[in-house]
Amino acid sequence: MYENNFVSVVVAAAGMSNRMRSRINKQFIFIDNKPVLAHTLEKFEMCKYVDEIIIVAKEDEIEYCKKEIVKKYDFKKVSKVVKGGKERQDSVYNGLLALDKECEIVLIHDGARPFIKVKNIEDGIEGVIKYGACVVGVPVKDTIKIVSDNNDVMNTPDRSQIWAAQTPQCFLRHIIMQAYKAALDDDFTGTDDSMLVERIGVDVKMIMGSYENIKITTPDDLIVAESMLKGKEIIFKKRNFVFEGR
Repeated sequence: MYENNFVSVVVAAAGMSNRMRSRINKQFIFIDNKPVLAHTLEKFEMCKYVDEIIIVAKEDEIEYCKKEIVKKYDFKKVSKVVKGGKERQDSVYNGLLALDKECEIVLIHDGARPFIKVKNIEDGIEGVIKYGACVVGVPVKDTIKIVSDNNDVMNTPDRSQIWAAQTPQCFLRHIIMQAYKAALDDDFTGTDDSMLVERIGVDVKMIMGSYENIKITTPDDLIVAESMLKGKEIIFKKRNFVFEGR
């Protein structure tokens, strides 16, 4: 089913990283001896249904990205590294304009989400084929409060109906292009790609993602990321020890 659809991935990696308080872009910070962005790209490179990857980077980081990420780690599916815009929405649109003409399905992913699972990528592609538009996400665990400007609690929505949206966010090409063009015409800025699709009247399906699919934004997130990787390494070694012991 997947083989008949050309799948492109736009990876947004042009953020300013202000909350990271780092001298370098958070995409290029190393975790477990590899840049965050390389961890992210690796998952899409591994997915056999992905045909091309387009990276959107800050203009002054494009050559660095090509040399120190794409070439160094031999990512063969990366077809282009294009420059970002003022806002994330502008950057993603630049990536959409660079899509291969054969592209039918588009996945939009944050470069700073290195723990996306290949299964979630495949589920996103399947979701597009079934529904036309879908978002990877997880049900919230905490109770959510709606508050006023002066922090008074206004109401408490039903937690069972609230999900945290993640990426990739996945769409048929013509749907996401229509949504972005409408946002551009209306001078509208959304908080994610799905919001732009929702506002043109297209239903978006939420599909189950993973709580591990965190976005690395602050120094604390780096500590969590390192811990997650170390934990997986320990589990792998234990499993390997059991296997060899047999």
